Amino acid sequence: MIKVHSEIGKLKKVLVHRPGHELDNLIPSLLDQLLFDDIPWLELAQEEHDAFVELLRSKNIEVVYLEELMAEVIEDSKVKEEFLYQFLGEAKINSHTKRIAAYEYLKKMPAFELVQKSMSGIRNTELALPRTRLADYIDKYPFVTDPMPNLYFTRDPFASIGDGVSINHMRTETRNRETIYAEYIFKYHPDYTRTEKFYSRDDSLSIEGGDVLILSDEILAVGISERTQPEAVEKIAKTLFNRTNFKTILAFYIPNSRAFMHLDTVLTQVDYDKFTVHGGIESNLEIYEITSLRGRLKIKELKKSLQKTLSHYLGKDITLIKCGGGDYVDSRREQWSDAANTLAIAPGEVVVYSRNTVTNRLLEENGIKTHVIPSSELSRGRGGPRCMSMPLIRE
Repeated sequence: MIKVHSEIGKLKKVLVHRPGHELDNLIPSLLDQLLFDDIPWLELAQEEHDAFVELLRSKNIEVVYLEELMAEVIEDSKVKEEFLYQFLGEAKINSHTKRIAAYEYLKKMPAFELVQKSMSGIRNTELALPRTRLADYIDKYPFVTDPMPNLYFTRDPFASIGDGVSINHMRTETRNRETIYAEYIFKYHPDYTRTEKFYSRDDSLSIEGGDVLILSDEILAVGISERTQPEAVEKIAKTLFNRTNFKTILAFYIPNSRAFMHLDTVLTQVDYDKFTVHGGIESNLEIYEITSLRGRLKIKELKKSLQKTLSHYLGKDITLIKCGGGDYVDSRREQWSDAANTLAIAPGEVVVYSRNTVTNRLLEENGIKTHVIPSSELSRGRGGPRCMSMPLIRE
């Protein structure tokens, strides 16, 4: 069941992924391709993630793991076979010999081990590959299938919206492979097969979960960003207006930048009337209202400031808490380590990274209760507590 009608309602159930050996398969020459700026140390990253999960569970929040749900799905031998063919097809293995060897290698594994290996990537050295073609001698690429190191940011491959989900088409090839797990879970897992789907990973237009914020049961905010195309916003708007109670979408156009990759890296809701914001985007932000009139989209550019826009649509005076207090140096340092990317677990109660000391102090001064988690290694992936979580049920 999916039930998410706000950003701040008490969190009841959430999906996460514990970082795995995909981080051990990051190498400097592939960082750009795999969308990382640095190489996290797996052992400490897992300890930090475990602390995150322990905190959530201490607040009576049910935590489910992506890898465990997927393993439950492929316990069915027919589904396992279907997954193997699709996964290896999307891995774009050019060598027929490698593809057959990878298939045989994975097929023998128990379900959970297979899922973990599909996520971590297969090194050439794991397979006994004969050299029969010229390409076998020349090809120096270390992997048969690439690792998926971004998977611990479960916010992006799909998005919980109301009582359904958007299974997203991701902007980059390396991340689009991640959405295969959501597709199988919502197609075959008994807890989720009846979930309504508002978008498909097979669509050609990209949209990512970090760009989707649910402001109320009738208002959605969607970022037009480095990762989400305006045409995708229009497409999902038509679907939501036709099949849900959402009546307004606020489209936030933010600068296309690695530093501002998603809307939730610069703006998150922390209470009924409070948001964190990176001050560096306020003057560059364009906001558009999307509504439906007799079945056609109606788009209007809004000329008000971010604060006035949010106050108008939410019907209350909104306070914007600036990352780093708006100081030029502090705000840019702490936005880089996702100070704005908070996870609300209840109104006025959020999870934050320990390293963002200036912003965390300001949140407390504004009456927000903060739960601080360690962040030395997790933050190297460029995503915060909101990025690492996909709410499935909120009050």
